[in-house]
Amino acid sequence: MPHRSPRPARDLPRHLAPNWYASVMGTGIVAVAAVTLPVHVPGLRAAATVVWALAAALLVALTALAAVHGRRRAAAHADHPVMAHFWGAPPMALMTVGAGTLTLGSDWIGARAAVAVATALWCAGTALGLLVAVAIPLRAVTRHAVAPDAAFGGWLMPVVPPMVSAATGALLVPHAPAGQVRLTLLLGCYALFGVSLLAALLVTAQLWDRLTHHGPGPAGMVPTLWIVLGPLGQSVTAANALGDAARHVLPGPYATGAEVFGLLYGLPVWGFAMLWLALAATLTARTARTARGGLPFSLTWWSFTFPLGTCVTGTSALAARTGATAFEAAAVALYAALVCAWATVATRTARAAARGTLFPAPTPTPPPARSRVDGPLGVRAERQLTARQSGGSGTW
Repeated sequence: MPHRSPRPARDLPRHLAPNWYASVMGTGIVAVAAVTLPVHVPGLRAAATVVWALAAALLVALTALAAVHGRRRAAAHADHPVMAHFWGAPPMALMTVGAGTLTLGSDWIGARAAVAVATALWCAGTALGLLVAVAIPLRAVTRHAVAPDAAFGGWLMPVVPPMVSAATGALLVPHAPAGQVRLTLLLGCYALFGVSLLAALLVTAQLWDRLTHHGPGPAGMVPTLWIVLGPLGQSVTAANALGDAARHVLPGPYATGAEVFGLLYGLPVWGFAMLWLALAATLTARTARTARGGLPFSLTWWSFTFPLGTCVTGTSALAARTGATAFEAAAVALYAALVCAWATVATRTARAAARGTLFPAPTPTPPPARSRVDGPLGVRAERQLTARQSGGSGTW
């Protein structure tokens, strides 16, 4: 691969891809997770509100750039066998900022405006998320040639948005008109929960199979292992948030059952999330220590933030449900790790963007991937195709 000289930050519009929205997700979850913590920290809410405002500003800026400059490249990104999966990032960014608007933004813009903005962002994010959850896996099945070791954490990105819809939609249930509208919203969120949960289980099983048979893969892809924490932590958050919301919507026994489900589902899934956290952290540290060149910085490092943030919100939900001091301590420890990860990744991203190392020189559009009917590409050929299509930038 020939060396590509850095490009200035003003070239971002020409290289804007959906994975850039991961920075909005990772920033927004720092603010949202702070509100859920089971302990009071003086000044934390004010700081979280500032972080939410930063996430909102990033969302507006990236969306404006995409609207003006990114329309022609959207189809190319959807055809890319790796980048296509990151179309799950924009809808999750919308809903993460919307959740922060509802829980923090009301301090600045008022409760009524906050509900209106959060509702609009939730509706847009849910609609886009459902489209992505169907279209991207369908495109992968029908148009992409997939190597035996191609599974990576990014495959989860298209199927996680409905789970984010379920978790953030639960916050809107009390603000919905009483009666059928509120009931429909609650039941719809449970359906969205199922859409994402079962699809995420299938993808996680494929990723586990790839790890055991082919190892963690290239160093640049190792951070995407952390994405598995996203559906795990977010599902615990959603199950408990929907249980709380059901209290005032469903008849007595079903409302109680919804609350019980939040706990009985959340505890074992939280345990598996901690297992995966230990696995991902160990593989990341091992790669940084042993791989040639260490762990190269790229936008995949944002995988250290949002997924970890969902573990914070899920742990906080279990702490609120059980009153267990152990969960309270775990939530605080995970949030401290989240803040450290976010500060590191945000600083490295800003520095790399300023230097232009995240913006490679333009490359010719590669030929479309072979149809599945032509047979799968070999492992080496698939990696070469992916490298050519990414322009060697490492900005997945």
